[in-house]
Amino acid sequence: MKKLVYFAGMSCLIILISCNMNNNGNSNKNADVNEKFASYKETFIDKLWQLNPSFATEEGFHNYDSTIDIPSQEVMQQKLSIYKILQDSLHKFELQKLSDNNKTDFYLIENFFNSSKWYADTFKQWQWDPSGYNVGEGFDLIASRKDIPLNEKLIIISKRLAHVPAYFEAARENISNPTDIHTDLAINQNKGSIDVFNSIADSVKTSTLAGDDKKNLQTNLNNAIAAVNGYITFLTDTVKTDFKKNPPRSFRIGKELYERKFNYDIQSKYTAEEIYKIAEQHKNLLHQQMYELSTKLWSKYMGNAPQPKDSLALVQSVIDKIALNHCKKDSFVATIKRDIPNITKFINDHHLVYMDPKKPLVVRKTPDYMEGGGTGASINAPGPYDKYANTFYNVSPPTHLSDADAESFLREYNYYTLQILSIHEALPGHYVQLMHANMQPSIIKNVFGNTAMVEGWAVYGERMMIENGYGDNAPEMQLMYYKWNLRETLNTILDYSVHCLNMSEGDVMNLLMKEGFQEKTEATNKWKRVRQTQVQLDAYFTGSTEILALREDYKKALGDKYNLYDFNNKFLSYGSVPVKYISQMMMAELKK
Repeated sequence: MKKLVYFAGMSCLIILISCNMNNNGNSNKNADVNEKFASYKETFIDKLWQLNPSFATEEGFHNYDSTIDIPSQEVMQQKLSIYKILQDSLHKFELQKLSDNNKTDFYLIENFFNSSKWYADTFKQWQWDPSGYNVGEGFDLIASRKDIPLNEKLIIISKRLAHVPAYFEAARENISNPTDIHTDLAINQNKGSIDVFNSIADSVKTSTLAGDDKKNLQTNLNNAIAAVNGYITFLTDTVKTDFKKNPPRSFRIGKELYERKFNYDIQSKYTAEEIYKIAEQHKNLLHQQMYELSTKLWSKYMGNAPQPKDSLALVQSVIDKIALNHCKKDSFVATIKRDIPNITKFINDHHLVYMDPKKPLVVRKTPDYMEGGGTGASINAPGPYDKYANTFYNVSPPTHLSDADAESFLREYNYYTLQILSIHEALPGHYVQLMHANMQPSIIKNVFGNTAMVEGWAVYGERMMIENGYGDNAPEMQLMYYKWNLRETLNTILDYSVHCLNMSEGDVMNLLMKEGFQEKTEATNKWKRVRQTQVQLDAYFTGSTEILALREDYKKALGDKYNLYDFNNKFLSYGSVPVKYISQMMMAELKK
């Protein structure tokens, strides 16, 4: 019955959209096209949040915190129907009459519609990736809200909890021929989400909820936990058992799907194959630079030992010595916290980019429901509706690893590379970029943040810091930066080679460990990550390549008037949009 009521509501929504769009066009015939487009964007965003309440919560829009979008196929198709109506209305605007800023929003909205349909009807990750179903983060975000009283927050959580059983019922119905690795990831991360519910249970004890409210919350909480555990049991006892009779789907998506996904996700001026070939060339350049630097450092670290004839072996020997300079596994998080003020001071002293001191950055251990993705760190930044909420710098210390594996991990994240990690994830990387993105007045540019721009900026930030002498120009820091940049370059080579060229696990490990000088733990985690994701690993090299090209063009156009601080702030002012669009807007402004 609930499902019928929901679809009735969706039908009414379709009618409302049609009426709103038509009325807007008829009553404002003489209005400026950009004003009409602004009205369209407001309508679009309103409908987006109504249809995707979990997405709204992630972006800091809390009007729909009490509900969850049930991931059934019926609801999915209803969404696509509404998107089609909205897209038809979008196409009524004459693109050439829109401002450059609005043209970019037009492209982003159009890409959202096209990619949503492709993901639902062609890519169908909702069928073969069980890890796509997890409610932990949404509840954690709501539980972390400090803008409302505890009792009010718990009432919202209680209503949201009531939807969890239906959510996982739909998830189970959707799963068909999944991959093994995504099934394992789903099991582990959903186990971690139980911690979020346990934390909510602790909050209930300190609240003043009473009577039916408290009773309903406890009932809904128990049912939600049972639903999560039921999903885990389904994956463990049914899906994993079925793998013994029917081999799981391959995690490789193939060249055709890969190119399409690259086009929708990265939105680059390059194709996936083109950026793969550029990455191969950059790898060779980095090898040459690392060899020259390692030759100069040889006597300092290797004394009178004869230099290997193999250039890669020579570089590896020097890196192995430098990598011994690392923290202990139980001080990993503390070391990162210690580095943040020094990095902040360097950025301010060298006048590299504007940073808002009022935006809080919190270093924390990665929550369990986010673990298992093969990354050592990540950023959780607030959305445009909640700009001054905490930005969490999530760190995964190696405390769970054996002594041998922890030592391998810590050599990879030695004192030098640990600083580069924080430069990438926090300052002037993701934390600063996303801070600027939230100052962008266009909600569209915030909501549809481009992965290649976001990751590309972080990679660009690493280079910018080194270019300006970070680490006192120490050759060790320079060499470790080259190694780190090589890792980001190899991400593209690895991802394309695995999904399009069927690269084997053995060849992956050889690429990462021999040509990339990575520790075994890092290479193993990357092999896991490349099987869990597709195209995302392209974002680093693709985005940074386009940003550096733009900087050179911008610098050449301005000549003596060029200023790095101004370039960085100008670039970031456009929000998290594809670099190709930022390039068009920045260069066009110079001609005005």
